Amino acid sequence: MTGPDDPRTDTGPLDAAFAETVRRTGASIGALYLLAPDRPLLRLDAVCGAPVEFAAPWAKVPLASPAPVAEAVREERMVWVASQEEMARSYPRTAMVLPYPMSLVAAPVTGVRQWGCLLLMWSAARPPHMTPRERGNITSSCRRLARLLEETAEQAAGAGTGGPRAVPVGIGRRYAPPELALADFVERLPGGSCALDLEGRFTYVSSGAADLLGREAARLLGTQPWQSLRWLDDPFYEDRYRAAVISREPVSFTACRPPEQWLEIHLYPDESGISARILPSDAHERASPVSGAPVMPARAGQLYQLTHLAAALTEVVGVQDVVDLVADQIMPAFGAQGLVLSTAEAGRLRITGHRGYADHTIERLDGLPLDTTFTPAGQALTTGSPAFFADPEEMRRTHPDAPLVSGKQAWAFLPLIISGRPVGVCVLSYDHPHTFPAEERAVLTSLAGLIAQAFDRARLYDTKHELAHGLQQALLPRSLPSIDGLRVSARYLPATRGMDIGGDFYDLIRLDDTAAAAVIGDVQGHNVAAAALMGQVRTGVHAHAALGTPPDQVLRRANGLLTDLDPDLFTSCLYAHLDFSRRRVTLASAGHPPPILRLPDGKTGPLEVPPGPLLGIDPAATFPLTEIPLLEGTLLALYTDGLVEAPGVDLDDSIARLAHDLAEADVGDLDVLMDTVLSRAGTNGQRLDDVALLVLQNIGREVVRESGSGPPP
Repeated sequence: MTGPDDPRTDTGPLDAAFAETVRRTGASIGALYLLAPDRPLLRLDAVCGAPVEFAAPWAKVPLASPAPVAEAVREERMVWVASQEEMARSYPRTAMVLPYPMSLVAAPVTGVRQWGCLLLMWSAARPPHMTPRERGNITSSCRRLARLLEETAEQAAGAGTGGPRAVPVGIGRRYAPPELALADFVERLPGGSCALDLEGRFTYVSSGAADLLGREAARLLGTQPWQSLRWLDDPFYEDRYRAAVISREPVSFTACRPPEQWLEIHLYPDESGISARILPSDAHERASPVSGAPVMPARAGQLYQLTHLAAALTEVVGVQDVVDLVADQIMPAFGAQGLVLSTAEAGRLRITGHRGYADHTIERLDGLPLDTTFTPAGQALTTGSPAFFADPEEMRRTHPDAPLVSGKQAWAFLPLIISGRPVGVCVLSYDHPHTFPAEERAVLTSLAGLIAQAFDRARLYDTKHELAHGLQQALLPRSLPSIDGLRVSARYLPATRGMDIGGDFYDLIRLDDTAAAAVIGDVQGHNVAAAALMGQVRTGVHAHAALGTPPDQVLRRANGLLTDLDPDLFTSCLYAHLDFSRRRVTLASAGHPPPILRLPDGKTGPLEVPPGPLLGIDPAATFPLTEIPLLEGTLLALYTDGLVEAPGVDLDDSIARLAHDLAEADVGDLDVLMDTVLSRAGTNGQRLDDVALLVLQNIGREVVRESGSGPPP
């Protein structure tokens, strides 16, 4: 959290423009996100109208996240969410941790390049629609923010790395709000009155409020109610305050001041804070709104963090994803500066991920024995009980032989246990002594259970991924042959979810001194069975092609192989025979997407190859032949459907766009051409299907003898 003396508090033109946008649009809360320079990530740079700690669950938002700000940047469009119901339908994970009536808009901040996203939130009283004029104003404001970011590009490059800052709503105003002397007026009102800032701290307490709350005003000022008044130390009351700040709607509730003094508390929020009215209540016969609450409740903010993490952990894939998520979410929530995730292997603790430690320190800590008398991590893993140490002296009393090599001053050792089976240990550490209240220990222990489930799944995924990757690489050609007169480049990109294994394949086969064959195919499915069948199909095609078999007969024999195997998986395949002596290309297709042909004059488009049925369906299927000239400079691109298929996009339109990209690409370097085409096709993001791409260019045999073949794939 930033304050008046925080060096990150910036009152420059960017903050002034940001605050002005929040005021002018009538938004209750604003947030400015900037793209991280080194990761596909949005970092929260500034918050206006709410405490920075409220935004802790969203301080870092991966671009692939199902969140409005990420979607606005990914799709480069304004995202409008009109109500809480719409939020629950479209963004259930976000709705889970924002259960308040509100509306919001996320708009990309784009100038000469993408900078990030502007988020604006309104109370439920706002009309459930946005006018064209409002959209225009927000778009104009985003352009202005982009220009200011461009003017301070060096500062923007490091923005967000030191944590978000709070921007006062009044910053940049040409006038100061008048200070009104209302103390006498307030004191004459019945009951009590007090004011809280947006951080929840008392800024004013009338004498009547002090009497009703049972505490001197001087002892309340600057504190939060749930800290200074033990009978308000319950998540319910902090949640009511959060509801008022976020929704900007009045909130009322009753609370019992021991032993039997019931109070009605009414909260009235605006952009600068909360006014509270406190009145005696006859609610002594009503049940407590938090009846049955735990004796030592956790902070509401930490409970929100727990809910948010539970949702986020369902989406992580690998171990590094778990490390990143815990570091981005848990460390800030509990003020930790260090993180270590370890697993038990052969009687030793092996570190699988860390943050906040020097590499040489990790080298010394990695591989420590599981001896419970030697290391608290080993004790936590063996006993299944968490261990908390507020300072080094407390650590030495319990574990005198434990190596204190990191310079940390406090630790929480959380065993990761699943159904009684130890998975690993999560260690949070602090640069200064840190006490662990009972409620904080309870929340951390609960978090350990969530982390354990995700960590175990992630380790299994990583193991499967390594196996799948090895199998995939073994089945695909390690390198493509060098063929006189032909430049070649090939890429295989696995789907980004699942086991990273599938049935896409390609091959280039030298037939003799005057001919070669190129083949590409796609076996249905994304599992080991698909990969195994892919290996059989590729081997069969290669064997028949090496005998000089015509393209249609190669596919017929491969089709016979699949129908004999009866794998219940179908395969598309495209086979091209390149005859350099006749300067002809002969093609046959088994239900495969058409190749893209780029002629020497630059004219580019999909080549019409009448397809036969998919392999493995009809044992008597035939596959028509298509023949075209093989001119010097001709470029032929063979690809699988993962490159062109996308939800809601017409396949013909996608193929036409691929042809357009190939037409504009520089053919001087096929590897660069590959990078260009794949990036424009969006394959650097989340891929739902495997992608294989094989590009061939006839450059003339005399040229090749002088310069050699093109670079290997």
